[in-house]
Amino acid sequence: MDSDKKNKVGSKQLSAFKKMERMHPIRMLLYLSMVGIGVLFLILLIAFMRTGGFDSENVSLPKFFSVSTVLLLFSSYTMGRVPQIYKKDKLHKMTRYLGATLALGLLFIGAQILGWREMTAAGVNFSGKASGTYLYLISALHILHLVGGIIFLFFIFFKTAHVAADSVRSLIFIRDPYRHLQLSMLRSYWNFLDFMWVGLYLVFLFIF
Repeated sequence: MDSDKKNKVGSKQLSAFKKMERMHPIRMLLYLSMVGIGVLFLILLIAFMRTGGFDSENVSLPKFFSVSTVLLLFSSYTMGRVPQIYKKDKLHKMTRYLGATLALGLLFIGAQILGWREMTAAGVNFSGKASGTYLYLISALHILHLVGGIIFLFFIFFKTAHVAADSVRSLIFIRDPYRHLQLSMLRSYWNFLDFMWVGLYLVFLFIF
C-alpha cells in the first residue's frame, strides 16, 4: 500500500516536471514575474495593515476606487472573450474586444487618479501618515504594472486591426502559434492584475 502511494506521488511529481519542461520559456518567465509581483504586493499589504488604518471618521475609501474595480472586472470579461474569438477566426470581432479592454484599462487608470484626488481632499496625503503613504504606493504600483499590460495590449490591438483588413495576412496571423501564445499570456497577466486588485480592494474596504 505504502509503495503504491509513493509511486503515485512520484508519478505526479514527474508529470508536473514534464509540464514545466514543455512550457515555453517566455510563459515560464511570465509566471515567475507574477509570483514576484504577488509577493511584493503581499509585503506592502501587510505593512499597510500594520499601520492601523485611518483614525479620522471623515476618511472613507474613495468612491472612484469602487468605480475602477467595476471597470477592471468588465475588462477581465472582455479580455477573457478574446482567445475564444481568436479560435473562431473572427479578427474584426477580436479587434473590438481588444479595443474595449484597452479603453476599460485606461478608464481604470483615470478612475484611480480621481480616487487619489478624493483622498487628497479628505486630508490623506502621500507624505502624511504612513497608512496614506502605503495606500498611494500600492495603488500606484498596481497602475504601473497595468501600464505594462496596456502597452502590450495596444501592440496586439494594433497588429490585429492591421491584419484584419487583409485576408492573406489574417490567415497567417491566425495560424501563427506565437500569436496564440501572446494572447494566452496577455490574458493570464491581465486577469492576474484584475483579481489582485479585487483582493486589494477588499482589504481596503476592511481597513476603512
